Amino acid sequence: MTTYRKVVFANGELYHVYNRGVERRPVFTNKREYGRAFDTLKFYRFSDLPLRLSKFLVIPESERLELITNISKHDKIVEIIAYCLMPNHFHFLLKQTQTNGISRFLANFTNSYTKYFNTKRNRVGPLFQGLFKAVHIETDEQFIHVSRYIHLNPVSSFIIKIEELENYQWSSFPEYMNKTSEVICYTKPILDYFSSVEKYRQFVFDQASYAQELDKIKHLIFDESIHVPS
Repeated sequence: MTTYRKVVFANGELYHVYNRGVERRPVFTNKREYGRAFDTLKFYRFSDLPLRLSKFLVIPESERLELITNISKHDKIVEIIAYCLMPNHFHFLLKQTQTNGISRFLANFTNSYTKYFNTKRNRVGPLFQGLFKAVHIETDEQFIHVSRYIHLNPVSSFIIKIEELENYQWSSFPEYMNKTSEVICYTKPILDYFSSVEKYRQFVFDQASYAQELDKIKHLIFDESIHVPS
């Protein structure tokens, strides 16, 4: 039986997108796998790519640098607002900028990474569960709290301590804190709600407030249903 997604994505709208490994299995188990996943999401946010990531990564460095320059001029199919890669799942906060952009981005991300993972592990079959989940961001409050939820994932999952969050390199939080040279996110929509980067940091670190707000927005974070604006 064919499964149809309830979610219809609209250009210019924001969505929290997430999925986990089949049988909740780990999908990012070491630095090399996290790094490949990061390269994958960084590469496939662009449209009209002339080659697959697997081919791009093996061409001579001089050609690769030239291609990067050219690709960076392409339109994006999504803007990545925030992301977090976890051992057995991922979270993306995305803005769709082209028709079917989110579906194309997720298909490219999961298919490319699955092929890489399966080749390395000598396995076959899907790596991620069925259809990815998506929630439409409908309010300013939901927007900023989902960004905090995503950035706090490594802490709430007891992978790291809160003091280590700015150095967790597999999320966009270091980019928000200006702690990395890798700039792939469109941080302005979130940071515009705060008078400074430090104020956003305080907001993320406010565990008491976070715990209180999480109960209020949990259904907005995890409910797959969506309201599509007319």
